[in-house]
Amino acid sequence: MNILKLVLKNITRKKARSFLTLLGITVGIASLVSFLSLGSGLKDEIKKQAADLGANLIITPKGWCAYEQVSVLTGEQLPEAIPLDDVRKISAIKGLTAVPYLTERTAIDNSPVPVIGILPSQMKVFKGWVTDKGDFLESDEKSIIIGYGIAQQFKLNPKDELTIRGERFPIKGILKETGSKDDIAMFMPLSVAQRLYGVGDMVSFIAVKVDDIAKTDEYILKIQETSNVAVVSDKQLLKSVLSIVGTVNATLQLTCIVTILTAAFGVINTMMTAVSERRREIGILQAIGARQVTIFKIFLVESGFYGIVGGIVGVTIGLVFSSIAAAYISRNEFTAFLKSPDVAKGFEFNLVMGALFFSLLVSLMSGLYPAWKASKLSPVEAISYE
Repeated sequence: MNILKLVLKNITRKKARSFLTLLGITVGIASLVSFLSLGSGLKDEIKKQAADLGANLIITPKGWCAYEQVSVLTGEQLPEAIPLDDVRKISAIKGLTAVPYLTERTAIDNSPVPVIGILPSQMKVFKGWVTDKGDFLESDEKSIIIGYGIAQQFKLNPKDELTIRGERFPIKGILKETGSKDDIAMFMPLSVAQRLYGVGDMVSFIAVKVDDIAKTDEYILKIQETSNVAVVSDKQLLKSVLSIVGTVNATLQLTCIVTILTAAFGVINTMMTAVSERRREIGILQAIGARQVTIFKIFLVESGFYGIVGGIVGVTIGLVFSSIAAAYISRNEFTAFLKSPDVAKGFEFNLVMGALFFSLLVSLMSGLYPAWKASKLSPVEAISYE
């Protein structure tokens, strides 16, 4: 007896019912794979952006929430609350290098773009920036440099001009591609940015490099004694941001698992209906010599078919969707990390095999009772069924 051939015949007998059963599993697996792929890529990108920040410590105003800590990594607009006087005091501490950031925003062709006020000479050394075209900024000059991604997206070149808050700024240079958020931002001297945005002598946050990592705790105490600010290490910042992303991602994944479990009840319903409709067929199979274990295998393989086919289709749709969705999700400030083209993970063996195994396992478990029910029918009871 060819069990697989018999299973395929039974499944295609009720095409609409089989399709709807497959659809439930497919949707659940596709959603799960999408969120797993995006979530994994998002975490990797967060780690990369934290490393690209190039700081051992981040100095922020006291009372900042976790969302504002996320914005430190994304380069989004932040409130300005640290006076330059504090920057000078912190910079005077021996054994560390402190560079201030003033993060604001403008738009090019109605697309939002971060504007970051910096101390040009200090930032160039701190970040190791190199210009791809044009020259670097000088202190206090009314001009800007732009990231490689901005130049490519809007087809900009040195000596072009951009209007920011009603004032014209010539582009002095374009940075070489860094693979970080610096590629999608524009930079101007800190004093110019403070005047342009009317923030006085305030900055948003300060990035700090220390000469001796082993003395990090000592530096934190010295900074806090010098100024009334909050200090977090790069590891603490990373942990905080990953915790937020992990919580959101876990909630979404749990929703997907509930969807898959709901689809499991669809498999149970389909298989129980099949057992009821095919009682005479079961009786005939038993009459010609089919054992209980054979009947059990037929129905179990049939339920497994929904899992493996629904899983394959769901994984494919999920991977395609995650790669397409990344560009649209990145328009949200909280998920600005998705501006990286590498966030949608694409084919990952462990992810794909894990999703397929989960789909098959759920379907097989859903088919256990219907298969057992079918195998326990007596030949007389099955054949006499009307």
